[in-house]
Amino acid sequence: MDKKAKNILFKTYWKNGWVSRVYTDPDDFDYAKSKGLMFDPLTISHDQCLVLIHGLLSVISIDKVVKAFLSSLSTRRLDWRSGIASYFIAQQLPPHIYTKVISGQSYDNTGKVTHTSYTCGICRDLKYGIIGDEFYKHIDLNVLNFERIKWGGVRHGHLEYTFFDLQQFQLAEIPEPTAEDITIFRSMLEIIESSQPADYPGALEKKLASVIASTKDERKVLIEILACIDILKPASYNRPSRGKGDWIFAESWRGEDKYDKASLEKYFGGYIG
Repeated sequence: MDKKAKNILFKTYWKNGWVSRVYTDPDDFDYAKSKGLMFDPLTISHDQCLVLIHGLLSVISIDKVVKAFLSSLSTRRLDWRSGIASYFIAQQLPPHIYTKVISGQSYDNTGKVTHTSYTCGICRDLKYGIIGDEFYKHIDLNVLNFERIKWGGVRHGHLEYTFFDLQQFQLAEIPEPTAEDITIFRSMLEIIESSQPADYPGALEKKLASVIASTKDERKVLIEILACIDILKPASYNRPSRGKGDWIFAESWRGEDKYDKASLEKYFGGYIG
């Protein structure tokens, strides 16, 4: 990854926190764009996006997404880590056209509806509920790329992110996982297996700090990815939440669930069997 282009991308959005005014010098933008790290805005429909996602699924192998996830553990290439979740989500998407349903409404103080938002009902009713708008106009792909490189993606479950993530993943050259990668992954599994029955995802996040070089936010996304692909599979989805509701895929996981051996074998059996 070109360091100068990465720096241009990062300083556009982040300086000890999110920047208040997003701006990229035109010459810097052209440079980062030439290195494949920044992009022009995307306008696309739900139906077009879905067709492209299925096309990408047909040319991306499960072996590549697994290798990328494992190889990310020692290298901290968080963009490689993101792909396995987008691949899993894409597999849940049947071919369909946008089916409009209400996703939310706002009211004034008299109870009158002042705004109604919509989503695709078929996407919504899939596992975890995928967010599918009818049209995407001038989507900022650069912030999506920033998030996937810095944290491993924070918008898994959004249709436009699934498309963008897989599109970029297809272009990536992924190395074979090293012995260090496998050791880190085995250590993660040991931490998960040793979880106390009542542990929430937040407790797991803290424990994983001892086995993988990472920030708190990186570990949270890592847990979300493992939950998304059913490695952290809850025995029940009817459990009370706690805290600020920061979790999406891992919300219902508890320490008593440990990790799902069938999902582990499906994805990683070739490396830890």
